[in-house]
Amino acid sequence: MLHNLISRIGLGLYAWLVILYLLFPLAVLIAASFTATDFLAFPPKGLSLRWYARLIENAGFVEAAWTSVKLAAVATALAIVLGVPTALVLARQRFPGKAAINTIFISPLLLPAIVIGVAVLQYAHMLGFARTFWALLVGHVVIMVPYVIRTTMASLGGLPMNIEEAAQDLGANRIETFFLITLPQIKPGVIAGSLFAFIMSWINVEVSIFNSTAELVPIPVKLFNYIQYNIDPLVAAISAVTVYAAFGAVFLIDALIGIDKATNG
Repeated sequence: MLHNLISRIGLGLYAWLVILYLLFPLAVLIAASFTATDFLAFPPKGLSLRWYARLIENAGFVEAAWTSVKLAAVATALAIVLGVPTALVLARQRFPGKAAINTIFISPLLLPAIVIGVAVLQYAHMLGFARTFWALLVGHVVIMVPYVIRTTMASLGGLPMNIEEAAQDLGANRIETFFLITLPQIKPGVIAGSLFAFIMSWINVEVSIFNSTAELVPIPVKLFNYIQYNIDPLVAAISAVTVYAAFGAVFLIDALIGIDKATNG
């Protein structure tokens, strides 16, 4: 009994140490964004919102943030439109080559993002729309679809097929069955996948950097370019806002669905 108690306490302490190890760099970054000095400092010397105000006043960063919001929103919508039907086919149908197709759809999770960025650039250049919003959109959809597919398939795995078959036996066609029976049941997986996809689009640098221009720059690329020549608290403020957005999406997933359900499968 005592041995089990000691083991649980030790495991709990170890888990908290790992969490603190992972969160400490983010805590340093956020704290530095509130410094009152003209240089990065931790602990912050004074507390001020001047760098957040400077960020709002910077038209370049505001435009880059708006570009990222538009890009992530449109790409998420397309990822849902493409990913949900694909997940439905992969989860419900049997056909030759299914395993290979499934592997292809999850390959963006395995390949380095920089490889996908170069591939999208060459593909878009060949078709004549390189370095446009549409090229960025294609690249982001490619890296986002696997998240929608995986979370949707996880939800479909817990939905018995006989429910859908019963609906069709009662007169519903396939489309009606999907929207009235299947979609309400798998909604948590679809929402989780879309939020994860939005986060990945919002923070992506590797795919975006190959397909952006001086006038079309998502916020992560804008930040990457900025730190090549400037290291000041404005960098910390921009990075902190990105962290806030990512954490906000995660908290939203937890509030709407639950992290355990969202990551199951």
